[in-house]
Amino acid sequence: MSQSSVLFSADGRLSHAIAGFVPRQAQTDMAVAIEKCIEDKVPLIVEAGTGTGKTFAYLVPAIESDKKTIISTGTKNLQEQLFHRDLPLIKKALGSKAKVALLKGRSNYLCLHRLRQHGGNSTLLDVNVMGELSEVKRWSSSTKTGDMGEMKGLAEDAKVLPFVTSTADNCLGKDCPDYEDCYMVKARRKALDADLVVVNHHLFFADMALKDTGFGELIPEADLVVFDEAHQIPDIASEYFGETFSSRQLHDICRDIEVVYRTVLKDAKQLSTAADKCKMIVADLRLFFPETPQKGNWRQMLLSEEIQLHISKLTDSLAVLAEVTKLHIGRDKDLDNLYERVHESKGKLDRLTNTEQLGVSLWYETTQRHIVLHLTPLSIAAKFAHFIAEPKRAWVFTSATLMVDNAFTHFQRQMGLKDAQTLSLESPFDYPNQAMLCVPRFLPEPNAREMRETLLDISIQLIKASRGRCFLLFTSHATLKAIAAQLEDKVDNPLLVQGSTTKRALLDEYLSNKKAVLLGTGAFWEGVDVRGDDLTCVLIDKLPFASPDDPLLQARIEDCRKSGGNPFGQIQIPQAAIALKQGAGRLIRDETDRGVLVICDNRLVTKDYGKIFVGSLPNMQRTRDLSKAVAFLNQLNSEEENS
Repeated sequence: MSQSSVLFSADGRLSHAIAGFVPRQAQTDMAVAIEKCIEDKVPLIVEAGTGTGKTFAYLVPAIESDKKTIISTGTKNLQEQLFHRDLPLIKKALGSKAKVALLKGRSNYLCLHRLRQHGGNSTLLDVNVMGELSEVKRWSSSTKTGDMGEMKGLAEDAKVLPFVTSTADNCLGKDCPDYEDCYMVKARRKALDADLVVVNHHLFFADMALKDTGFGELIPEADLVVFDEAHQIPDIASEYFGETFSSRQLHDICRDIEVVYRTVLKDAKQLSTAADKCKMIVADLRLFFPETPQKGNWRQMLLSEEIQLHISKLTDSLAVLAEVTKLHIGRDKDLDNLYERVHESKGKLDRLTNTEQLGVSLWYETTQRHIVLHLTPLSIAAKFAHFIAEPKRAWVFTSATLMVDNAFTHFQRQMGLKDAQTLSLESPFDYPNQAMLCVPRFLPEPNAREMRETLLDISIQLIKASRGRCFLLFTSHATLKAIAAQLEDKVDNPLLVQGSTTKRALLDEYLSNKKAVLLGTGAFWEGVDVRGDDLTCVLIDKLPFASPDDPLLQARIEDCRKSGGNPFGQIQIPQAAIALKQGAGRLIRDETDRGVLVICDNRLVTKDYGKIFVGSLPNMQRTRDLSKAVAFLNQLNSEEENS
């Protein structure tokens, strides 16, 4: 019998040490498979249905193996939950002395050098940023870790953050006067010394990209790497295997040059002049695009003579800025770093305007004030397969949503994992009794004009029946805003709308107000864990196919066609099926949860591919009659009142 089988048994250490622990066969099977993966070093892919207990299933064999382990999660929230809640529990149960560390990306740590650098530059900062800067200064005198997450009163997107944290571009490394006191360096040293390190996917792949270009590595070498929420990896890895050039980055460079000129090199006025010109030209580039944010094909935009002329001006101004900064090399460490950043930006711009490249998508996206140019590989399979081949170590990929049409083929093809071992573990929940899936009859076509009116009517009925304990999930911000605006006059329940404040604040308000209704898009389709009668109904407006206007998707579709594939079957359906599974997964989070999932898209029953989507969802009782779904919710309410 394997070690994991003993540990997870009714008489095992976990049962004795953890209150309420009950052995689950699926959890034990997963732990045993991971134990074998550590031994054989053959990659393992596990889809573990909600409620399997996958966190314990990979933590126990990882800790018991005494191997150097990296656990990578999908978000910082999951990362902290794993480190602060799950790991201490398992370590105590196993009596383990393993050293563990939490490691975040550098932008999460206070940079002492930049804090001091911007401390006296009130002329460059607006009043709000100055107020936030004062708060950061006060906190900096007491923090032990420098983790910006400790400042609960500071918004996730606070304007002060770029002034008090560093990036890979502006970090001075060992040349920094504060290197020995650097919180990032201390966190990394702790991680190097730890037996198990908890990171997130963005940090893992940022490090992988840095290592690939020879600049060094952030994440220490490991014998075992576990990716939780592994369904997110293909998109995140693509981002880091590509390149970006943004007007914001260039704006930051010019601002940092201005700081050096005003504080250290006051005799170098030409630095300020060249930076101002560069900043003005890159800001003008944004004016060639519509005011509303959008994404588009950068190759096509580069066919415009106006765009070509402006890119030529920007290239020339970057060359001048590089020459001017080069004149002052050796006078100031920050300026030496800025010369490297200007030089690298010029190289990136050259690569992102080279339309002769094959196997990549060149696309752009705009925000209200900025433009970002992207170069993204159409496939990461070959590169990732090469990366995990050497050195030989154990790789585990797990999520509740990896399979499409009862197969792992899509994920394996994306990641280059054709020889991996696979394991599918069903959820222990009793879905036929706990939940109902309703696809209402007589729905208009998804894009029909009258669809919003239908959605509004269905939403009102569900809000009333669930007494506000529901999520309304949408595939577009436009539909979200339209339904939210109309619902205000139709229901008495408080409406919590994504975008009105942070995700965390919305969830906290939802949990504290028992009549609130939450309306969200992508951010609430995954990584949200609301249990019990706090959530009894989830509405999804339609199948979450990616926008056909998305330039990266268009490039992948074209590439798939050229190789003789079927892009709708190989790319669009699998992506949408996984997203739908994630959204549906918000409903039942516990063995006692009950509720209704309503999907307002008749393609689930009118199209052949609808079977793939329905087959990917948990085995709930099904109905086309909305009144049955309403009755199910009413019954839940009456049972709760009588209990």
